[in-house]
Amino acid sequence: MKKSKRRFGKVLFYFALFLATYYLIFLYFTNIRLPEVEANPLDTLKRIKTGENSYKIANDYLQKNNFGLWEIYLSGSPYEIGLAEGKLTKELIEIQEEAFVEQINNLVPSKDYLKLLKHGIAWFNRNLDEDIPLEYQKEIYGVSKSVSNEYNYIANPYERMLNYHAAHDIGHALQDLALVGCTSFGLNLNQPDSNLIIGRNFDFHINKKFSKNKVVAFVKPEKGNNFMYVTWASMIGVVSGMNDQGLTVTLNAAKSDIPYKSATPISILAREILQYASNIDEAIEIAKKRNTFVSEQLLIGSAYDNTAIVIEKSPSKMGIFKSDSNYIVSSNHFQSETFVNDENNIKYMKQSASVYREKRCKQLIHQADTFDVQTAVNILRDKNGLNGEEIGIGNEKAMCQMISHHAVVFMPERLKVWVSAPPFQLGNFVCYDLNEIFKSNIIQYDSSLTIEKDTFLLGDSFSNYMIYKDLYNAFEEVVEEKKMVANYDDLLYDLIRLNPEYYRSYLLASDYFVTVRDTADAIKYLEIALTKEFENTVIKKEAIDKLNKLKEAQNDSGN
Repeated sequence: MKKSKRRFGKVLFYFALFLATYYLIFLYFTNIRLPEVEANPLDTLKRIKTGENSYKIANDYLQKNNFGLWEIYLSGSPYEIGLAEGKLTKELIEIQEEAFVEQINNLVPSKDYLKLLKHGIAWFNRNLDEDIPLEYQKEIYGVSKSVSNEYNYIANPYERMLNYHAAHDIGHALQDLALVGCTSFGLNLNQPDSNLIIGRNFDFHINKKFSKNKVVAFVKPEKGNNFMYVTWASMIGVVSGMNDQGLTVTLNAAKSDIPYKSATPISILAREILQYASNIDEAIEIAKKRNTFVSEQLLIGSAYDNTAIVIEKSPSKMGIFKSDSNYIVSSNHFQSETFVNDENNIKYMKQSASVYREKRCKQLIHQADTFDVQTAVNILRDKNGLNGEEIGIGNEKAMCQMISHHAVVFMPERLKVWVSAPPFQLGNFVCYDLNEIFKSNIIQYDSSLTIEKDTFLLGDSFSNYMIYKDLYNAFEEVVEEKKMVANYDDLLYDLIRLNPEYYRSYLLASDYFVTVRDTADAIKYLEIALTKEFENTVIKKEAIDKLNKLKEAQNDSGN
């Protein structure tokens, strides 16, 4: 008996020793070291409140304009820029992180899975600090010094901020969450009139809270080009931006394999291009030297070259797509010869909304009488399908999917940019002149060049769509919880009346009737859904299979 107890004690001891050793090894390999920075006066300097929605610290400041856009001016060394941004946007960072963590909890409600995910991401991103240039590590570190400790159970502030810069990449690579489905285009390519135009929708949606506070940043770094970009608090990577050389960068996600280790986040690569490239050749050289862990497209517009091209990158290869026309379009699939036989790309082109949206964009370009900023804005706001067909508000095949974090129009040769005010790309497009702003160090929009808000906001259309979204979400919860609703007929009538051409309304109605075991109505709504424009072939096939099973069940029951 004593021997067996001693043997059990030894087993327990060695097991505990193994766990402790494993944990120490895990910590050693996943420990991300802080970048070394020199002490700076900004470390102890506090921001000053200068108005209801404005703050200042040293030469940098944050303000909210009349259209609801936050504007921030930053200057100095990387660490100084990060410190100033963190202190100026402290409350906005808290809102963004809260929204981000809420979404994680919605996607992964189990605490055990969250713990597993936390350790998995820590291992996956264990070399992330080596994949991000040191100057950007310092900037992120500066930001992190103003970040809340509330989420330290996930990681310390610096590690969290570092990992959030890879969230865009990990999200679309691992789960195809439909968080990203952007479109960019260029007009007036290779023309002699200095009217090159770049337009883009950044269709990246996490939740309402995340998209509430858009930030238009103007940065004057100690090295490289002055530049502006549209972002959110704490995000130093670039998804849409232009520098004072008239070079623009916009990102569009493409289909990726599941990555097995981290590399340079694509938004950090875009930031590096914006800060250090003055023309297309320089942008290509910077893109070549960085490895990325997802597939992505960077549409580069250039005043110097008077044209635009698309750099297509995957973890293993890179291609360049150029247009033979006076316009170029990039959605979410590759177009260069490099990827012509890529299996991921071929499959994605067949299944997704990407090719359809590209065709619609080109159709709108062909229909335009002139290529000007208003034309670009009209294209970005278009809610219809091919040939103007109504395909349901919010359909991913439309240019305007009602999920845009922001939309932007650039005129690189004139150093002017128009940024959409909320909601989505429907609000006013506010014009900024980079020449004037970086000459005066004062952010001021040009009110004479403001593009008016979309007429969709003027009547009942937008409010009806928001009611529709609330109804849809409420019905989704009902279906998930397998509940019956007393007045379901009235609610379903409103759901479909408010967005009659969107197939998802009918799919949801069918799911509800499956839940309450009303096979006849479930079949009826599925059949209607299949007369509408589906966003991708996978969902449509699932609907057809479900319809066939329901019909078989109906026949078997003799109804």
